[in-house]
This record gives sequence, structure tokens and C-alpha cells, in this order.
Amino acid sequence: MPKVDLQAIAPTNATGYPPEFAAVVEGRWYRRLSPVAGLTDFGASHVVLKPGAWSAQRHWHENEDELLVIISGTAVLVDDTGRAPLAPGDLAAFPKNDGNGHCVINESDDDCVFVVVGKSVNGPCHYPDVDMHEFGAGDKRRKDGEAF
Repeated sequence: MPKVDLQAIAPTNATGYPPEFAAVVEGRWYRRLSPVAGLTDFGASHVVLKPGAWSAQRHWHENEDELLVIISGTAVLVDDTGRAPLAPGDLAAFPKNDGNGHCVINESDDDCVFVVVGKSVNGPCHYPDVDMHEFGAGDKRRKDGEAF
């Protein structure tokens, strides 16, 4: 059956960030939808941001378009143009290689729930606010290439 049973997918708050950059995502809980649904052309995740949590460090991808849909709660989109409120039904789109670093922050007292869709393998990713760069396949290093 094509309906995905969210409750059958264990949420995780795992991160590949080095400890010095991981605190902001401790309250981010996600479920990877694509593997369970058998999808191979793109990745999709159901995300719950607890109050105070960030979706990620502000970032942008060279090879990945991203689309985010808010399901419930509110958050703030932070990108190179400033801050924009997000509410249920709002969409945010991030074209690949546009250089616009972005993240979503839950500044409310309630959970924010959204679905994000992008590539399963991201390739190079840039983090403008911290000394981190992803060279592909989760290989995060300092911007000068030094390993953490």
C-alpha cells in the first residue's frame, strides 16, 4: 500500500556534524521516508523541530534542489535575504548552487513539523557561518580541508 505509516519509522536525531556544531540540531527529530517507501530518485524526510531547534547549520548545496513544506507549528526561515516566518501550508524552495545559505529555526514554544524533499546523495555543501564544508557523501571537514 502506498500510504506510509509514520509511526512504523523510528525517529532519529542523529547528525554528522562535529560536536562543536551539533548543539543547534539536538532537538531535530526526523524520519527518512524514501527508503521505507521504496523511492530511489529523491530523498524525503518528515522532520519535527522541538522548540529552539534548528533544521541544520545554515547551508547551501551545489547539486541539490530542496523543497520544504510546513505541516504544523511555526518556524523562521533564515537565509541570506534575512528572516521569514513559516506557518502551516507554507513552502520554501532552495535551488541547487544558488549560494543562498539557509536553515529553519523553531523559535516558538511548540513543535514545528515539516517535510523536506531533495536528493538522497547531496554532494558538496557549503556552511557560510561556521568553519565546515561537506565535500560529498557526508565527508565534513574544515573549510581548508582539514579533518575534524
